[in-house]
This record gives sequence, C-alpha cells and structure tokens, in this order.
Amino acid sequence: MVKKLTKGFWAKTANIILRNRILILLLILSTTIFLAMQWDKMQFSSSQANLLPDHHPVNVRYQSFLKTFGEEGNVLVLAVKDSSLFTPEKFNRWNKLSKQLAAFPEVEFVLSTDNLKELVKDTTKQEFVLQPFLKKNPTTKSEIDSLASHLFNEMPFYEDLIYNKQSKTIRTIAYLDKDIVNTPARKDFILEDLTGLVEKFEEETGLDVHVSGMPYIRTMNSQSIINEISKFILAALLVTSLIFFFFFRSFRATIISMCVVIIGVMWSFGVLGLLQYEITVLTALIPPLIIVIGIPNCIFLINKYQQEVKKHGNQALSLQRVISKIGNATLMTNITTASGFATFIVTDSQLLKEFGIVASINIIGIFILSLLIIPIIYSFMPLPKGKHLKHLNTRWIEAFVNWMETIVREKRISVYVVSISLLVISIIGIYQIKISGSPIEDMPKNAGFFKDIRFFEEEFDGIMPVEIVVDTKRKKGVLKPATLKRIEDLSQVVHEIPELSRPVSVVDLVKYSKQAFYNGIPKYYQLPTTQENTFIMDIARKSSNNSNLLKSFVDSTGQVARITTYMKDVKTTRMEEIEHKLQENITKTFPEEQFDVYMTGSALIFLKGTKYLVNNLILSLALAIGLIAIFMAYLFRSFRMIVISLIPNLLPLVVTAGLMGFVGVPIKPSTILVFSIAFGISVDDTIHFLAKYRQELTANNWRIKKSVYAALRETGVSMFYTSIVLFFGFSVFAISSFGGTVALGTLVSATLLFAMLANLILLPSLLLSLERNIANKEVLKKPQIDILPKDEISDKELE
Repeated sequence: MVKKLTKGFWAKTANIILRNRILILLLILSTTIFLAMQWDKMQFSSSQANLLPDHHPVNVRYQSFLKTFGEEGNVLVLAVKDSSLFTPEKFNRWNKLSKQLAAFPEVEFVLSTDNLKELVKDTTKQEFVLQPFLKKNPTTKSEIDSLASHLFNEMPFYEDLIYNKQSKTIRTIAYLDKDIVNTPARKDFILEDLTGLVEKFEEETGLDVHVSGMPYIRTMNSQSIINEISKFILAALLVTSLIFFFFFRSFRATIISMCVVIIGVMWSFGVLGLLQYEITVLTALIPPLIIVIGIPNCIFLINKYQQEVKKHGNQALSLQRVISKIGNATLMTNITTASGFATFIVTDSQLLKEFGIVASINIIGIFILSLLIIPIIYSFMPLPKGKHLKHLNTRWIEAFVNWMETIVREKRISVYVVSISLLVISIIGIYQIKISGSPIEDMPKNAGFFKDIRFFEEEFDGIMPVEIVVDTKRKKGVLKPATLKRIEDLSQVVHEIPELSRPVSVVDLVKYSKQAFYNGIPKYYQLPTTQENTFIMDIARKSSNNSNLLKSFVDSTGQVARITTYMKDVKTTRMEEIEHKLQENITKTFPEEQFDVYMTGSALIFLKGTKYLVNNLILSLALAIGLIAIFMAYLFRSFRMIVISLIPNLLPLVVTAGLMGFVGVPIKPSTILVFSIAFGISVDDTIHFLAKYRQELTANNWRIKKSVYAALRETGVSMFYTSIVLFFGFSVFAISSFGGTVALGTLVSATLLFAMLANLILLPSLLLSLERNIANKEVLKKPQIDILPKDEISDKELE
C-alpha cells in the first residue's frame, strides 16, 4: 500500500513540476529575492563562543563572577619592545598614543606610563594619595633614564603589568566600555580607530607595536572568518565545477549545476539572516557545504536524464522519470545527510544548535532546488547530443568497476583481513587521541594577531584570563589579615606555575600601601605584620583614592575578592594539571566552612565547554546512527540488513578516529563534527547500493551473486562520481588558515573516501559471504518504499 502511494505521489509530483514550469521558476525567483533581502540581518559573532549551556554549574558561576566584577575580557594591550622607545621623542609619542586612545568613548580607562599613579603617604593628612608618575614630559635622555630606573626598580606593583623588568618591554592597557565589548561597535573601533592610531604611530616612530587582548583577538579572528567565506565559496565552486565538467564534458550541464548551488548558497545566507543567527567559525562553513552536498544531487539527476535519453530518446518521458525515479532516491539520501546535521540540535550548545538547524534546512532546500530547476531547465533545451553521452561509456570508469568486481569476486578473504587489521590498528590509535580545550589553537598561525599572542605569552605570560574568586561569606571579610595571608599564599602558588602570569589581587594593593607607608622603599612591598596592620589599614581606609582602586579587586561589600592571572596557550592535559594543582591548594588554603572559592574565566570556560561538547557529540553521533538504523529498518524491514549496512559506514569512522590518534589531531569542537557529517553523507551510498541490490534480487529470481554484481556495476559509477566530488569538495577547506577547518575538511574527505571503498568492496563482499542468512524472501521482505522502482517503459509512455 505504502509502495503504491509512494509511486503515485512521485508520478503526480513529476506531472505538477513539468506542467507548471514557469510558475515554479517564478516562485524560486521570488523566494530567492525574499531571502536575499534578509542578508542585511546577518550578524557576525562579537563574543567568544560559550559551548556550555546557561544552566551548567560552571557557566552559572562564570555569570555570577561577571555580575560582581563585570566583563573580564574587555582588556586591550599594546606593547613595544625596543630600547629606542626610551628617547624623548619616541617616549612622548608613546604617551600621546595613550591619550589619543583614552579620548575614544569606547574606551573606559587607559593605564600607561602617561597616566601611571604612584601611591605615596601624605604625612600631614595621614592618608595615602596617588601622585602622577610623570609630572611633565621629559625632554632629555637622562630624564627618561631616571624615570625608567624608578619604574623598573622602585614600583614593583606595576611589574609584569605595565613593564617586563628583564626585557624592558613597556605596555599600555586599555579597558573597553563593558557595554560595547560584545557588540558590533567593538569591531568598528578596533578595525578602524585603533588600527589607524597604531599604524600612524608606527609610521611616525618606526617602532613595532604589538596589540592583543581578548577583544582584539576575537575581532581579528571574526574578520578572518568573514574573509574566508568568499574564499571557500569560490574554491568550492571552482573545484566542483571542474570535476563536474571532467565527468560530463558538458558546459550546459556544468552551468545548470552551478546555478542550482549558487541559488542554494544565496538561500543559506538568507536563512542565517532570517533566523538572525551569528556567523561563527561553524556557520561560515554552511555555504560551501551546500555546494559540496548539492553537486552530487545534480550528478544523480543529470546522469539519470542522460541515461534515459540514451535508452529511448524521449525527452518528456526522460524528465518525468528523472523526477519520479531519482527524486525518491535523492530525497532519501538528502534526509539521511540532513539527519546527520540535525542531531546537533539535541545538544545543549547554542553554537551547535544553530549550525544543525541552518545546515539541515539548507540541505533539504538544495534538494528541492535541484529537483525543480534541473528538469525544468532541461525541458526548455534540445536533447543532449551524442558527445554529451560519451561519459556514460568511459573506459577508465569501466576499468575501475571491473577492478572492484574482481576484488569482490576473487579476494573477499583479503578484504576481510584488511578490514579487521584496519579496525585493530585504528582502535589502538583511538586510545592515543587527546582532547584540546584551547580557544586559540585553531586560529590562523600566520596572522599578525596570532604572532602578537605569542609575543605577549613570552613577555607577560599569557593573554587568556583565569579568575579565582574568594567569597569570605561575611561583609568586609576580605581585608582581614588572615584572609589576606591566605590570598597571598594562593597567589604564590599561581606565581610558581610557569604557564600563568603574575597574579593581581587586593594583596598587591595592600603591599603597595605598606611600601608607600615606608616612603616607597621597594623592600617593604609586602603584607603588613600584625603590629603594622592596624595603623597601615587605618590610613588606607581614610584614603578615598584607595577605595577607587579597591573596586577592581573587591566587591562593594568587601566580602568577595578576585585573583586575576593570565594563561599561556597550553595543551589540555597541562591545563587540567594546572587546574588540579590550583584546586588542591584552594582546598588546603581556604577551609570550606569559612570560604567559598572557585576558579572561572574564559580560558577555563572554553576547556570545560570542549569536554562537555565531546560528551554531547558522542550522544549526537549515537543518535544519528540510531535514526539512520531506524530509517534502514523502515526501508528494508530486516535487522540483518541493518547490521550489514552499518558496518561499511562505521568502519571508516573508526579508521579516521585511529588516524587522528596516530597523527596527533586532537578532539576539539571543529574535528568532533567530522563523524556526524561523514556518517550522514556516507550512508547515502549504502542506500543507493542496497536499493539497487534489492531491485536486482527481485529481477533475478533471488540469485545473490548476479544481483550483487549487477548492483555494483549499476551504482558504482554514480557512487564514484559523487565520492570524488565530495572528496575534492571537502578538501577545499584545507586552504583555510584555521587549523580546525583544515582538519575538518581533510578528515571528512578521508572518511568519505574510505566509506566509498567500504560501500563498493566490503558491503558487496558481506552480502556474498552471508547470502544464506540474508537471501530469502522472509528476510528481505518487500520494503515499505521502493527507492529505485523498476524501469519498465510501456509503449503508451513512449508515445
């Protein structure tokens, strides 16, 4: 019954499409115009991707920290490492740059040598006051040398904050307005105003300015993503069109296919705008993905059309059969591909949900476009000439199919030995896979901003914020001597970890207060003793300037303090070791009954997010496998066929995972996508092969061998064509400057190549070896849907 309904549905669909050609083209045109009008609503990502759901405990604490102390990723840093900076002209020009920077409304505050404050004791009023480090612009080299000596040797509070004592590197810190730091206004300020200021300074002084900080890194990284979108689209179009033309040797077939995928790309941008999703490193991949996935649809449809024309030369019937016969198969394969992407929707990660929604919608969209546009456009054209059909008899393709048939016929034992060997070796490789939680690992290594990241790691020990929050559980508990001593002990542990920068906290301010109390003598930069504490802290409380400084380190109630440090880009295992060491010392230093202490910051958020994502995507892959297994069960109504069909699709995933372990490609947000994407696409070949095999069984009186070889010869060419297009199509991602995108493209390409060989060699071998178990009418009952119905042609149809 279902079979008859399906057959009738596609016959009616073919008639509707071919009888309403102009109307359908107008509908496609109007839809494309509507979606193109949504392009201006597209947004480019302004904030760092948070891979954790809002309700996750780690995220809850991070949001609590932001509520108390504000955005921690709002710091821009500029630095110069050049001895010639310490000359009157260049030093004053550096200070002028700080003034210019501070004048922008987007900048909340600038800390530099221009406005550096020195804490001193006013003996008359018995309070601490902040005096300017720079009382006037220096005019001689000796004045600058004196200032530099005073800064480097007598102001330890600013060490590793404003200067590096060993290398004499000087830096300026700009705090952006927290209200604009995660908005598009940040991008305009950094790309236009800041860049213009820095370039002018470099031109006038000949000094090389290094710029970094999370707002700058995010902006430059987003700009790199934007720049790569057009590069990917053009590369994907060029590669797929060249391969398409090489196979079909037809300009018009190539142009028609390119029109289909270009409209598909326009739709994908329109859907992003319509849903008002941000363009991230993941959603930026969707337009080229649509090209790569759309071309196989065009191959199947055009190949079928040309086969029909060659068979009987009737254009109307050929077009009708393209829609009614291949339309069903293409729908099934596109649904399985979309299912692979749609499984990301069930994850709690907003980033992946958006990627899954847009990708799955547009995969179905490109199927509809190809099914409508190709038959309609061909209906207005003359029949293909003989030269357009020559590719159907290409000798080297025939040789390839013969080679596969020979292996399946004569070397099945070797196929199983190789498959099992690959499985064992790959499992060994899987145990060597590492997880990467670094937010900058995938960034373009040759970009200037990435080189500046390395510069600041070397000079100031990192740029990724790590925060330790100390809640004393009582008001004004932070400034208690015992609490300050505990914070100092923990800060010392942080300072001893080479991958972390010198920590900054309220302890540094208290130490600076003691130094000021003893007339600025550097050796007194330490916590007050019990005897000193009473009168030093009493003077500190009277100092209004000090209370302003305290806001950066302690909340308004005096109950919660923060310890701020910055982490280098380190491997995930090392990051976890650091986290464990800090947690161990937190537990030892701060009793749980008296303090609530936790670690947060964007560096740790990304690490936790990656690990959370890995767990979610394993679930997502399992769901994709389950959905497709159910789909296969619905099609073939046989448990044994489900198992047989999954083997050649799961083996390539295991091989790819093993390969990742051996070559050192870590599991991270970009590479974990490989498995769901590749599985959703590779199972298409299995469906095509098994559908043809099922059809041949019926036609050949359940003779297994004849049916397998016939299915292999019939589907081998199309599977080879589409696999080659997909292989080279995904390979275009290798031109990316983002490490994760390169890994994604090459791994998916490799997986799909393995999958093609598995479906064309291992799958037929399994069918032949297990023929007694599966080749009977009880096991292979009539399917619910005939994907590839018989190609009977009646005299009436030919009229």
